[in-house]
Formats: sequence, structure tokens, C-alpha cells
Amino acid sequence: QVQFVESGGGLVQTGGSLRLSCAASGSGFSINDIGWYRQAQGKQRELVAGFSSSSRNYYADSVKGRFTISRDNEKNTVYLQMNSLKPEDTAVYYCSAVAKAVRWWGQGTQVTVSS
Repeated sequence: QVQFVESGGGLVQTGGSLRLSCAASGSGFSINDIGWYRQAQGKQRELVAGFSSSSRNYYADSVKGRFTISRDNEKNTVYLQMNSLKPEDTAVYYCSAVAKAVRWWGQGTQVTVSS
């Protein structure tokens, strides 16, 4: 069993910041495998940020320079720092990873950016 619990979402004005947290538990995965996804209403779920074995992490083009993914290995928690938020960042944000050939998802946290 793998569990992800996201928190930190909310309502923020354009240009504001939020930090999302993803607390992970279970086995069969590495914290480095956890990525952040988002799904806006009427759109497909997309990968926003993830860790990479190289020095550069992965970021979707739309969030490069504004979002930063990080982790705390001791707390088994992954974070997504989101700065300079835009209305188009409005979505439900999920953390996810594959463990034992199954993709696991958290319940999601809503981020709403007002214009």
C-alpha cells in the first residue's frame, strides 16, 4: 500500500506564492520517483515537476523559473514551491509515483489563482 497526502493548496492572487507538500508512506518506491501533476477543469492531467538523476529536475515549460520541486528524505515529504502564480496555474495538484508496477495518486489539493 502506498499513500500520498497533499496539502498546502488554497486561493491566492496573481503573482502570489504557495508551497505544496506531499507526505508519502508505503513501500516499493523511492522519494525520487515522486512527481507533481495537475489537472485543470476540462483538461488532461499533466506532469508539472519531477526529480531527475541529473542535476536538473524536470519542469513543464509553463512553470519553468517559477516552480521548484524539493524533498526532505527524513520526513519522506516532497514539496512544490510555486511563485509568481498565474490564473492558468489554477488546477487540482496531485503527487504520484509508480510502485510495484502500479501508479499511485494522492487525493489532490486545489490551487486557485485569482486575477
